[in-house]
Amino acid sequence: MFRQALFGLTLCAVQAFALAEVAPDAFVLQLSTEVIEAVKSDRAIQAGDVARIRALVDEKILPNVNLQRMVVKSVGPQWRSATPEQKQRLTEEFKTYLINTYSGALTQVKDQSVSLRPMRPSTNPNEALVGTDVVGRGDPLQLDYRLEKSGNTWKIYDFNVLGLWATESFRSQFSRDLSAGGIDALIDRLTEKNKSIAGSKS
Repeated sequence: MFRQALFGLTLCAVQAFALAEVAPDAFVLQLSTEVIEAVKSDRAIQAGDVARIRALVDEKILPNVNLQRMVVKSVGPQWRSATPEQKQRLTEEFKTYLINTYSGALTQVKDQSVSLRPMRPSTNPNEALVGTDVVGRGDPLQLDYRLEKSGNTWKIYDFNVLGLWATESFRSQFSRDLSAGGIDALIDRLTEKNKSIAGSKS
């Protein structure tokens, strides 16, 4: 009987812990620290091993990102008129392009750490803006995140490097292809860029 009661109390404690809401700044700090420490301990990533970089991004970063929301914000109104197949293809090529564009920064991680800047209160309890400074040698690098609540945790849907939001940058890049040939033209351009990048790194 005692064992059953103890098991019941333990199960309740575990469930309560699982349901505990994580603060958005604590979430960002934990994720950033885990990624930095993973890079520091992996010589292959530091040497630019593309496969290892992608494995780290797939394991640590992408599960904590609302990729579809990023794509929608980057593409704009034409997303709504895309077919399910186009959306799937575009999301896959966007994912690869996102990794190709920013994964190179991971090879530059040496002795950096992350510090949080004070959060401003949000009028929407399901949205948050978290500001961080990546501190190492030289001036700190400002890196900000827009997050949305997902259950009892948070997901990143945009990030700002040195004053430029990623989705705004992508939307500017994609506008010419979307204007000229719509979703298919953008898919073709991203596919071409990804193949070119893969070829240059092979």
